[in-house]
Amino acid sequence: MALKYFVLTIVILAVVTSISHASDPSPLQDFCVAVNDSKSAVFVNGKFCKDPKDVTADDFFRPGLNVPGNTSNQLGSVVTAVNVNNLPGLNTLGISLARIDFAPYGLNPPHTHPRGTEVLAVLEGTLYVGFVLSNPGPNMKNELFTKILHPGDVFVFPIGLIHFQFNVGKTKAVAFAGLSSQNPGVITVANAVFGSDPPINDDVLAKAFQVDKKVVDYLQSQFWWDNN
Repeated sequence: MALKYFVLTIVILAVVTSISHASDPSPLQDFCVAVNDSKSAVFVNGKFCKDPKDVTADDFFRPGLNVPGNTSNQLGSVVTAVNVNNLPGLNTLGISLARIDFAPYGLNPPHTHPRGTEVLAVLEGTLYVGFVLSNPGPNMKNELFTKILHPGDVFVFPIGLIHFQFNVGKTKAVAFAGLSSQNPGVITVANAVFGSDPPINDDVLAKAFQVDKKVVDYLQSQFWWDNN
């Protein structure tokens, strides 16, 4: 009898475990609308695969990350991304890379990666970095985690959370980031909210931010720089 219950327990655990691990594949782009006519299909969830017979070493190679990016912009920073869009060999591998250059007091503004966790390593300079947790509950504030990073320091930004990097030094800074997606995506908060096309209704933003509509109209009239 004990053996019977033991076997039953194992079977139940196996079923529960298999169910808990079953899920749809993670999205590799913002959306992928289904079509019934395969001839109309243009995209897949990710990229089409090249015929293995036509693959060369160049498909897995990209030079240039030793070259500093141009930080002469409003933010004083620039991101040089290496992902599946410019390094085809990353397709299906679930990883990408970015170099981030900062002018003195340059900022990589609050943003999220909807499809990837980021691991940041500082090579040069001093960065003030942080991320904000998701909404905790009624009448509670989102918790902020911050750290001052020096060369050799590493910091992790969990997937989907708003985060930033700010050069607090008087000299340039350089960091490299690894991301857990071949196409992690970037949503820069200010650009998305105040620089969308078409613009979000100013009544919506005025109520959301609890400010006068003139403030919203002013912010929407600004040019929001994309440093990616």
